[in-house]
Amino acid sequence: MRYRDLLGMSASNLLRRKLRTVLTVLGVIIGTASIVVMVSLGLGLRKSSLEQIEQYGGLTTINVNNYGYYASTGSDEEAQRIDDKVVETIASIPHVELASPILSVGVMAKQGAYEGWLNIQGMNQEALQKMDIEVGEGELPPADGNLQLFYGNQVITNFYNAKTNEYYWDTMEVPDIDLMNDPIFIVFDTDAYYQSKGSGEGEQTVAPPKKYIIPTCGIMAGGLEDYGENCNSVFADIDALKTQLKKIFKNKVIPGQPSTKSGKPYKELYYEEVYVRVDSMEHVQEVQQEIQNMGYNANSNAEWMEQTQSQMGMIQMVLGGIGAVSLFVAAIGIANTMMMSIYERTKEIGIIKVLGCDLRNIRSMFLMEAGFIGFFGGLIGLILSGIISVIINSVVHKASEGYYEQLSYIPLWLILISLVFAVLVGMAAGFFPALRAMKLSPLAAIRNE
Repeated sequence: MRYRDLLGMSASNLLRRKLRTVLTVLGVIIGTASIVVMVSLGLGLRKSSLEQIEQYGGLTTINVNNYGYYASTGSDEEAQRIDDKVVETIASIPHVELASPILSVGVMAKQGAYEGWLNIQGMNQEALQKMDIEVGEGELPPADGNLQLFYGNQVITNFYNAKTNEYYWDTMEVPDIDLMNDPIFIVFDTDAYYQSKGSGEGEQTVAPPKKYIIPTCGIMAGGLEDYGENCNSVFADIDALKTQLKKIFKNKVIPGQPSTKSGKPYKELYYEEVYVRVDSMEHVQEVQQEIQNMGYNANSNAEWMEQTQSQMGMIQMVLGGIGAVSLFVAAIGIANTMMMSIYERTKEIGIIKVLGCDLRNIRSMFLMEAGFIGFFGGLIGLILSGIISVIINSVVHKASEGYYEQLSYIPLWLILISLVFAVLVGMAAGFFPALRAMKLSPLAAIRNE
Protein backbone atom coordinates (compact mmCIF):
# COMPACT_ATOMS: atom_id res chain seq x y z
CA MET A 1 0.00 0.00 0.00
CA ARG A 2 1.35 3.37 -0.98
CA TYR A 3 2.03 6.04 1.65
CA ARG A 4 -0.36 8.36 -0.18
CA ASP A 5 -3.16 5.83 0.41
CA LEU A 6 -2.14 5.42 4.05
CA LEU A 7 -2.23 9.20 4.55
CA GLY A 8 -5.67 9.41 2.96
CA MET A 9 -7.06 6.58 5.09
CA SER A 10 -5.56 8.09 8.25
CA ALA A 11 -7.05 11.49 7.54
CA SER A 12 -10.49 10.07 6.69
CA ASN A 13 -10.50 7.94 9.86
CA LEU A 14 -9.80 11.01 12.00
CA LEU A 15 -12.51 13.04 10.23
CA ARG A 16 -15.00 10.22 10.72
CA ARG A 17 -15.12 10.98 14.48
CA LYS A 18 -14.70 14.75 14.40
CA LEU A 19 -15.68 15.54 17.98
CA ARG A 20 -13.42 12.91 19.50
CA THR A 21 -10.55 14.00 17.27
CA VAL A 22 -11.05 17.65 18.19
CA LEU A 23 -11.09 16.85 21.91
CA THR A 24 -7.92 14.77 21.58
CA VAL A 25 -6.19 17.50 19.58
CA LEU A 26 -7.32 20.01 22.22
CA GLY A 27 -5.43 18.03 24.85
CA VAL A 28 -2.26 18.23 22.74
CA ILE A 29 -2.84 21.95 22.17
CA ILE A 30 -3.05 22.61 25.89
CA GLY A 31 -0.06 20.37 26.62
CA THR A 32 2.13 21.93 23.94
CA ALA A 33 1.15 25.49 24.87
CA SER A 34 1.80 24.76 28.55
CA ILE A 35 5.27 23.36 28.06
CA VAL A 36 6.29 26.06 25.53
CA VAL A 37 5.04 28.91 27.73
CA MET A 38 6.67 27.45 30.83
CA VAL A 39 10.02 26.92 29.09
CA SER A 40 9.78 30.37 27.47
CA LEU A 41 9.42 31.96 30.92
CA GLY A 42 12.61 30.25 32.06
CA LEU A 43 14.41 31.30 28.88
CA GLY A 44 13.07 34.84 29.22
CA LEU A 45 14.29 35.14 32.81
CA ARG A 46 17.71 33.85 31.78
CA LYS A 47 17.87 36.19 28.78
CA SER A 48 16.86 39.19 30.91
CA SER A 49 19.50 38.32 33.51
CA LEU A 50 22.21 38.01 30.86
CA GLU A 51 21.19 41.31 29.28
CA GLN A 52 21.36 43.03 32.66
CA ILE A 53 24.80 41.53 33.32
CA GLU A 54 25.91 42.62 29.86
CA GLN A 55 24.73 46.17 30.55
CA TYR A 56 26.72 46.30 33.75
CA GLY A 57 30.14 45.28 32.55
CA GLY A 58 29.74 42.40 30.14
CA LEU A 59 30.62 38.74 30.55
CA THR A 60 34.30 38.89 29.54
CA THR A 61 35.48 41.95 31.47
CA ILE A 62 37.36 42.14 34.76
CA ASN A 63 37.70 45.19 36.99
CA VAL A 64 41.07 45.32 38.75
CA ASN A 65 41.52 47.80 41.58
CA ASN A 66 43.35 48.56 44.79
CA TYR A 67 40.58 50.48 46.55
CA GLY A 68 41.52 51.62 50.01
CA TYR A 69 45.24 51.61 49.37
CA TYR A 70 45.66 55.37 49.07
CA ALA A 71 44.44 55.74 52.64
CA SER A 72 48.00 54.83 53.59
CA THR A 73 49.56 57.64 51.58
CA GLY A 74 53.25 57.97 52.28
CA SER A 75 53.70 54.35 53.37
CA ASP A 76 56.23 51.97 51.90
CA GLU A 77 53.70 49.52 50.45
CA GLU A 78 54.45 50.67 46.94
CA ALA A 79 54.30 47.17 45.50
CA GLN A 80 50.48 47.24 45.62
CA ARG A 81 50.16 50.38 43.58
CA ILE A 82 49.04 50.09 39.99
CA ASP A 83 51.33 51.73 37.46
CA ASP A 84 52.03 51.23 33.77
CA LYS A 85 54.33 48.27 34.49
CA VAL A 86 51.58 46.48 36.40
CA VAL A 87 49.18 47.14 33.52
CA GLU A 88 51.70 45.67 31.08
CA THR A 89 52.08 42.60 33.30
CA ILE A 90 48.31 42.10 33.36
CA ALA A 91 48.14 42.57 29.59
CA SER A 92 50.73 39.77 29.15
CA ILE A 93 48.60 37.20 31.01
CA PRO A 94 47.37 34.49 28.61
CA HIS A 95 43.86 35.07 27.21
CA VAL A 96 43.88 38.79 28.10
CA GLU A 97 42.66 40.67 25.04
CA LEU A 98 43.38 44.16 26.38
CA ALA A 99 44.24 45.91 29.62
CA SER A 100 43.67 49.64 29.99
CA PRO A 101 44.49 51.73 33.07
CA ILE A 102 41.68 53.96 34.32
CA LEU A 103 42.78 57.36 35.56
CA SER A 104 39.92 58.75 37.66
CA VAL A 105 39.74 62.45 38.50
CA GLY A 106 36.95 64.17 40.42
CA VAL A 107 36.12 67.63 39.07
CA MET A 108 33.51 70.35 39.45
CA ALA A 109 31.65 71.27 36.25
CA LYS A 110 29.89 74.62 35.85
CA GLN A 111 27.54 76.07 33.27
CA GLY A 112 25.60 79.22 34.05
CA ALA A 113 23.71 78.81 37.33
CA TYR A 114 24.31 75.06 37.30
CA GLU A 115 27.21 73.07 38.69
CA GLY A 116 27.81 69.41 39.30
CA TRP A 117 30.37 66.93 40.56
CA LEU A 118 31.80 64.71 37.80
CA ASN A 119 34.24 61.82 37.81
CA ILE A 120 36.34 61.83 34.65
CA GLN A 121 37.74 58.45 33.63
CA GLY A 122 40.72 58.47 31.33
CA MET A 123 41.20 55.30 29.25
CA ASN A 124 43.26 54.34 26.24
CA GLN A 125 41.82 54.36 22.73
CA GLU A 126 41.63 50.58 22.35
CA ALA A 127 39.49 50.23 25.47
CA LEU A 128 37.20 53.11 24.53
CA GLN A 129 36.57 51.55 21.12
CA LYS A 130 35.91 48.03 22.48
CA MET A 131 33.59 48.95 25.35
CA ASP A 132 30.61 48.82 22.98
CA ILE A 133 29.50 52.33 23.96
CA GLU A 134 26.57 53.45 21.82
CA VAL A 135 27.16 57.01 20.68
CA GLY A 136 24.09 59.25 20.53
CA GLU A 137 25.76 62.51 19.47
CA GLY A 138 29.29 63.34 18.35
CA GLU A 139 32.00 60.72 18.77
CA LEU A 140 34.18 58.98 21.34
CA PRO A 141 37.20 60.90 22.71
CA PRO A 142 39.70 61.26 19.84
CA ALA A 143 43.43 60.66 20.15
CA ASP A 144 44.49 64.10 18.92
CA GLY A 145 46.19 65.19 22.13
CA ASN A 146 43.44 67.65 23.10
CA LEU A 147 41.33 66.87 26.15
CA GLN A 148 37.68 66.33 25.19
CA LEU A 149 34.92 64.78 27.28
CA PHE A 150 32.37 62.14 26.39
CA TYR A 151 29.31 62.22 28.68
CA GLY A 152 27.01 59.37 29.73
CA ASN A 153 23.31 59.77 28.99
CA GLN A 154 22.46 60.46 32.67
CA VAL A 155 25.36 62.78 33.56
CA ILE A 156 23.07 65.78 33.09
CA THR A 157 21.25 64.77 36.31
CA ASN A 158 24.47 65.42 38.29
CA PHE A 159 24.03 69.16 37.76
CA TYR A 160 22.02 71.26 40.20
CA ASN A 161 20.99 74.88 40.43
CA ALA A 162 23.59 76.50 42.67
CA LYS A 163 21.31 79.50 43.37
CA THR A 164 18.29 77.52 44.56
CA ASN A 165 20.23 74.39 45.59
CA GLU A 166 17.65 72.28 43.72
CA TYR A 167 18.70 68.95 42.26
CA TYR A 168 17.10 67.09 39.37
CA TRP A 169 15.85 64.37 41.73
CA ASP A 170 14.08 67.04 43.80
CA THR A 171 12.20 68.72 40.97
CA MET A 172 12.48 66.08 38.19
CA GLU A 173 13.21 68.96 35.85
CA VAL A 174 16.16 68.49 33.51
CA PRO A 175 18.82 71.22 33.97
CA ASP A 176 18.79 73.76 31.15
CA ILE A 177 22.18 72.71 29.80
CA ASP A 178 23.22 71.59 26.33
CA LEU A 179 26.28 69.48 27.09
CA MET A 180 27.09 69.18 23.41
CA ASN A 181 27.02 72.87 22.50
CA ASP A 182 27.19 74.97 25.69
CA PRO A 183 30.68 75.78 27.05
CA ILE A 184 31.30 73.56 30.07
CA PHE A 185 33.75 75.00 32.62
CA ILE A 186 35.77 72.44 34.55
CA VAL A 187 37.46 73.06 37.90
CA PHE A 188 40.18 70.48 38.48
CA ASP A 189 41.46 71.85 41.80
CA THR A 190 38.33 71.02 43.79
CA ASP A 191 40.03 71.53 47.18
CA ALA A 192 40.82 75.14 46.31
CA TYR A 193 37.33 75.55 44.91
CA TYR A 194 35.59 74.63 48.16
CA GLN A 195 38.11 76.57 50.26
CA SER A 196 37.48 79.67 48.16
CA LYS A 197 33.75 79.53 48.85
CA GLY A 198 34.21 79.93 52.66
CA SER A 199 31.12 79.31 54.76
CA GLY A 200 31.88 80.63 58.25
CA GLU A 201 33.22 83.74 59.97
CA GLY A 202 36.90 83.74 60.45
CA GLU A 203 37.37 80.87 58.02
CA GLN A 204 40.38 81.45 55.86
CA THR A 205 39.57 81.57 52.16
CA VAL A 206 41.81 81.19 49.14
CA ALA A 207 41.61 82.59 45.64
CA PRO A 208 39.18 80.74 43.36
CA PRO A 209 40.97 78.17 41.18
CA LYS A 210 41.16 78.56 37.43
CA LYS A 211 38.32 77.22 35.33
CA TYR A 212 38.99 75.47 32.01
CA ILE A 213 36.61 75.17 29.09
CA ILE A 214 36.79 71.50 28.10
CA PRO A 215 34.95 70.79 24.83
CA THR A 216 32.46 67.96 24.53
CA CYS A 217 33.21 65.34 21.88
CA GLY A 218 30.06 63.27 22.30
CA ILE A 219 27.16 62.01 24.40
CA MET A 220 26.05 58.44 24.96
CA ALA A 221 22.82 57.25 23.36
CA GLY A 222 19.78 56.90 25.58
CA GLY A 223 17.43 58.92 27.72
CA LEU A 224 17.34 59.67 31.42
CA GLU A 225 15.39 56.46 32.06
CA ASP A 226 17.94 54.23 30.29
CA TYR A 227 20.22 52.75 32.94
CA GLY A 228 23.51 51.12 32.10
CA GLU A 229 27.02 50.57 33.35
CA ASN A 230 28.32 53.86 31.91
CA CYS A 231 25.20 56.05 32.03
CA ASN A 232 26.78 58.32 34.68
CA SER A 233 30.36 58.12 33.41
CA VAL A 234 32.49 60.80 31.79
CA PHE A 235 35.23 59.45 29.51
CA ALA A 236 38.39 61.02 28.15
CA ASP A 237 41.54 59.92 26.33
CA ILE A 238 43.98 59.00 29.09
CA ASP A 239 47.04 60.59 27.46
CA ALA A 240 45.22 63.91 26.94
CA LEU A 241 43.96 63.79 30.54
CA LYS A 242 47.48 63.15 31.87
CA THR A 243 48.88 66.05 29.89
CA GLN A 244 46.17 68.39 31.19
CA LEU A 245 46.63 67.34 34.82
CA LYS A 246 50.41 67.66 34.75
CA LYS A 247 50.03 71.11 33.25
CA ILE A 248 47.51 72.27 35.88
CA PHE A 249 49.20 70.69 38.91
CA LYS A 250 52.79 71.33 37.96
CA ASN A 251 55.06 70.35 40.89
CA LYS A 252 51.92 69.69 42.98
CA VAL A 253 50.20 66.53 44.07
CA ILE A 254 47.30 65.73 41.75
CA PRO A 255 44.10 65.02 43.73
CA GLY A 256 43.67 61.30 44.20
CA GLN A 257 47.38 60.59 43.65
CA PRO A 258 49.74 59.40 46.40
CA SER A 259 52.59 61.55 47.65
CA THR A 260 56.00 60.91 49.14
CA LYS A 261 56.59 61.12 52.89
CA SER A 262 57.71 64.71 52.37
CA GLY A 263 54.40 65.52 50.62
CA LYS A 264 55.84 65.79 47.12
CA PRO A 265 54.30 64.18 44.03
CA TYR A 266 55.72 61.13 42.31
CA LYS A 267 57.07 61.48 38.79
CA GLU A 268 54.63 58.94 37.40
CA LEU A 269 50.89 58.64 37.82
CA TYR A 270 49.25 55.71 39.58
CA TYR A 271 45.87 54.17 38.94
CA GLU A 272 43.17 52.74 41.15
CA GLU A 273 41.55 50.66 38.42
CA VAL A 274 42.39 48.64 35.32
CA TYR A 275 39.86 47.63 32.68
CA VAL A 276 40.65 44.07 31.53
CA ARG A 277 38.97 42.24 28.69
CA VAL A 278 39.38 38.47 28.25
CA ASP A 279 39.10 36.66 24.90
CA SER A 280 36.28 34.34 26.07
CA MET A 281 34.00 33.81 29.04
CA GLU A 282 35.56 30.40 29.75
CA HIS A 283 38.89 32.01 30.71
CA VAL A 284 37.57 34.86 32.85
CA GLN A 285 37.88 33.13 36.21
CA GLU A 286 41.32 31.79 35.31
CA VAL A 287 42.62 35.29 34.52
CA GLN A 288 40.79 36.74 37.52
CA GLN A 289 42.50 34.30 39.86
CA GLU A 290 45.93 35.09 38.42
CA ILE A 291 45.38 38.81 38.97
CA GLN A 292 44.25 38.16 42.54
CA ASN A 293 47.44 36.18 43.09
CA MET A 294 49.31 39.38 42.19
CA GLY A 295 47.73 41.01 45.24
CA TYR A 296 45.00 43.11 43.58
CA ASN A 297 41.25 43.05 43.82
CA ALA A 298 39.68 41.54 40.72
CA ASN A 299 35.93 41.39 40.13
CA SER A 300 33.93 40.09 37.18
CA ASN A 301 30.40 39.21 36.22
CA ALA A 302 31.43 35.58 35.70
CA GLU A 303 30.64 34.88 39.36
CA TRP A 304 27.12 36.25 38.93
CA MET A 305 26.85 34.35 35.67
CA GLU A 306 27.49 30.97 37.30
CA GLN A 307 24.90 31.61 39.98
CA THR A 308 22.43 32.90 37.40
CA GLN A 309 22.90 29.89 35.11
CA SER A 310 22.44 27.50 38.03
CA GLN A 311 19.29 29.23 39.25
CA MET A 312 17.82 29.63 35.77
CA GLY A 313 18.57 25.97 35.00
CA MET A 314 16.58 24.84 38.04
CA ILE A 315 13.73 27.22 37.20
CA GLN A 316 13.62 25.92 33.61
CA MET A 317 13.52 22.31 34.83
CA VAL A 318 10.64 23.04 37.22
CA LEU A 319 8.65 25.04 34.66
CA GLY A 320 9.35 22.52 31.91
CA GLY A 321 8.27 19.68 34.23
CA ILE A 322 4.96 21.43 34.94
CA GLY A 323 4.33 21.80 31.21
CA ALA A 324 5.39 18.19 30.54
CA VAL A 325 2.64 16.93 32.87
CA SER A 326 0.03 18.52 30.60
CA LEU A 327 1.59 16.93 27.52
CA PHE A 328 1.73 13.56 29.29
CA VAL A 329 -1.99 13.79 29.98
CA ALA A 330 -2.51 14.62 26.30
CA ALA A 331 -0.50 11.51 25.34
CA ILE A 332 -2.86 9.39 27.44
CA GLY A 333 -5.75 10.96 25.55
CA ILE A 334 -4.15 10.04 22.21
CA ALA A 335 -3.59 6.45 23.34
CA ASN A 336 -7.21 6.22 24.47
CA THR A 337 -8.44 7.60 21.13
CA MET A 338 -6.35 5.09 19.20
CA MET A 339 -7.56 2.18 21.32
CA MET A 340 -11.18 3.22 20.81
CA SER A 341 -10.51 3.50 17.09
CA ILE A 342 -9.20 -0.08 17.02
CA TYR A 343 -12.31 -1.43 18.72
CA GLU A 344 -14.53 0.46 16.29
CA ARG A 345 -12.56 -0.63 13.22
CA THR A 346 -11.87 -4.25 14.12
CA LYS A 347 -13.72 -5.58 11.06
CA GLU A 348 -11.97 -3.10 8.78
CA ILE A 349 -8.58 -4.22 10.12
CA GLY A 350 -9.53 -7.88 9.54
CA ILE A 351 -10.52 -7.21 5.93
CA ILE A 352 -7.26 -5.36 5.29
CA LYS A 353 -5.31 -8.33 6.65
CA VAL A 354 -7.29 -10.88 4.61
CA LEU A 355 -6.59 -8.86 1.47
CA GLY A 356 -2.90 -9.40 2.16
CA CYS A 357 -1.93 -5.95 3.39
CA ASP A 358 1.48 -5.83 5.05
CA LEU A 359 1.30 -5.65 8.85
CA ARG A 360 3.73 -2.74 8.74
CA ASN A 361 1.19 -0.77 6.72
CA ILE A 362 -1.41 -1.27 9.44
CA ARG A 363 1.07 -0.08 12.03
CA SER A 364 2.03 2.90 9.87
CA MET A 365 -1.62 3.86 9.39
CA PHE A 366 -2.28 4.09 13.14
CA LEU A 367 1.03 5.83 13.78
CA MET A 368 0.15 8.38 11.09
CA GLU A 369 -3.19 9.03 12.74
CA ALA A 370 -1.49 9.60 16.09
CA GLY A 371 1.17 11.71 14.37
CA PHE A 372 -1.53 13.86 12.73
CA ILE A 373 -3.09 14.52 16.12
CA GLY A 374 0.32 15.44 17.57
CA PHE A 375 1.23 17.65 14.59
CA PHE A 376 -1.97 19.69 14.43
CA GLY A 377 -2.21 19.88 18.22
CA GLY A 378 1.42 21.01 18.41
CA LEU A 379 1.02 23.56 15.60
CA ILE A 380 -2.08 25.17 17.11
CA GLY A 381 -0.47 24.94 20.56
CA LEU A 382 2.54 26.90 19.30
CA ILE A 383 0.26 29.61 17.89
CA LEU A 384 -1.58 29.75 21.22
CA SER A 385 1.68 29.90 23.17
CA GLY A 386 2.86 32.77 20.96
CA ILE A 387 -0.31 34.72 21.75
CA ILE A 388 0.05 34.00 25.48
CA SER A 389 3.72 35.05 25.35
CA VAL A 390 2.80 38.40 23.75
CA ILE A 391 0.16 39.00 26.42
CA ILE A 392 2.57 38.11 29.25
CA ASN A 393 5.29 40.40 27.90
CA SER A 394 2.84 43.26 27.44
CA VAL A 395 1.40 42.94 30.97
CA VAL A 396 4.81 42.51 32.65
CA HIS A 397 6.32 45.40 30.67
CA LYS A 398 3.57 47.74 31.86
CA ALA A 399 3.59 46.40 35.43
CA SER A 400 7.38 46.77 35.74
CA GLU A 401 7.32 50.20 34.07
CA GLY A 402 9.61 49.03 31.30
CA TYR A 403 12.14 47.18 33.50
CA TYR A 404 11.34 43.81 31.88
CA GLU A 405 11.21 43.99 28.10
CA GLN A 406 10.70 40.29 27.40
CA LEU A 407 9.83 37.95 30.27
CA SER A 408 8.65 35.23 27.89
CA TYR A 409 11.12 34.37 25.12
CA ILE A 410 10.37 31.78 22.42
CA PRO A 411 13.41 31.19 20.17
CA LEU A 412 13.17 29.41 16.82
CA TRP A 413 14.80 26.23 18.15
CA LEU A 414 12.09 25.93 20.83
CA ILE A 415 9.38 26.20 18.16
CA LEU A 416 10.95 23.44 16.03
CA ILE A 417 11.71 21.16 18.97
CA SER A 418 8.21 21.59 20.41
CA LEU A 419 6.54 20.72 17.11
CA VAL A 420 8.74 17.64 16.58
CA PHE A 421 8.24 16.64 20.22
CA ALA A 422 4.45 16.90 19.91
CA VAL A 423 4.50 14.64 16.83
CA LEU A 424 6.80 12.12 18.55
CA VAL A 425 4.62 12.11 21.68
CA GLY A 426 1.59 11.46 19.51
CA MET A 427 3.28 8.61 17.65
CA ALA A 428 4.64 7.15 20.88
CA ALA A 429 1.15 7.24 22.38
CA GLY A 430 -0.21 5.47 19.29
CA PHE A 431 2.57 2.85 19.15
CA PHE A 432 1.02 0.26 21.48
CA PRO A 433 -2.48 0.60 19.98
CA ALA A 434 -0.83 0.07 16.56
CA LEU A 435 0.84 -3.12 17.82
CA ARG A 436 -2.51 -4.32 19.13
CA ALA A 437 -4.05 -3.71 15.70
CA MET A 438 -1.25 -5.76 14.10
CA LYS A 439 -1.88 -8.70 16.46
CA LEU A 440 -5.62 -8.96 15.79
CA SER A 441 -6.68 -12.31 14.26
CA PRO A 442 -8.03 -11.69 10.73
CA LEU A 443 -10.84 -14.30 10.99
CA ALA A 444 -11.88 -13.16 14.49
CA ALA A 445 -11.81 -9.55 13.32
CA ILE A 446 -14.05 -10.32 10.31
CA ARG A 447 -16.57 -12.23 12.47
CA ASN A 448 -16.68 -9.37 15.00
CA GLU A 449 -19.79 -7.17 14.71
